[in-house]
Amino acid sequence: MPSVDGARRRVRLADAHVSVLGLLVEEGQIPDELAQARAELREGGILEDDDKIVADLYPLVATLMEPHVIARVEVTGPGGVTQSGAVVGDDFIFTHENWPGEAESEYVPAEPETLVWALARMVDLHRDFADGGDHDEVITSTMGAFDGVIARMEAGQLEPPAVADAAGAPVRMAEVLSQLNCMWRMTVVWKGDETQKTLSNGLAVSALAVWDCGIEGYWLRELPAEPTVEGQVDENSELRVRRTSAKELWQMITDLLPDGAQLVSTGQAQPAS
Repeated sequence: MPSVDGARRRVRLADAHVSVLGLLVEEGQIPDELAQARAELREGGILEDDDKIVADLYPLVATLMEPHVIARVEVTGPGGVTQSGAVVGDDFIFTHENWPGEAESEYVPAEPETLVWALARMVDLHRDFADGGDHDEVITSTMGAFDGVIARMEAGQLEPPAVADAAGAPVRMAEVLSQLNCMWRMTVVWKGDETQKTLSNGLAVSALAVWDCGIEGYWLRELPAEPTVEGQVDENSELRVRRTSAKELWQMITDLLPDGAQLVSTGQAQPAS
């Protein structure tokens, strides 16, 4: 159920609720499949009886409707997949976090200088449990072998040598994945220019994918390189992961964001990067 915490400027919304708010801003018709979401917004005090959005929500709605930068954080773990991220507009930045198994995300305002911290928290970036690890260690295999290791471990086969042999994977990869906490992917999209690598729609994109493997540390997936597109990766695609550190990942997250002029176009605050 959507709800608002006025004291802390927090709001809980599902994707369907965001769609309704967008249609109302654009004065569009609400389709039947979103009627329940509209009713929930009214019940939660976010919409008035005449479908006018309460004034406290205008900063968030305006930012969602015309974002300059969008950060998406996908975390895959024991509880399933969660989708979190951040949206940067002309005057405001909002972060949103999802809880496993729940439809709603919590949207909260953020300051530019806290954006990297907020994104790092979404993936639980923490001090490395294995500070003495070899941060140059590299494992190479294929995506098919990786999928085989994951499938066997999910089925309860936990001995790395046996798993690796059955999946045709390196034993070291099975050892690392036996300590897997979660996998996460972070993607940042913004309007690019002629100096930046852009998508076909003119949007610039940067991304990284990481394995968080507990006592085996963090592993950056270098191949297939992010960002990937649908159909680009198959079972024969080369997989290469490199042991890395929390410190290095913090810098990588910082580097994903565009520069300050693009991050906050009004120039009212200093950027996180």
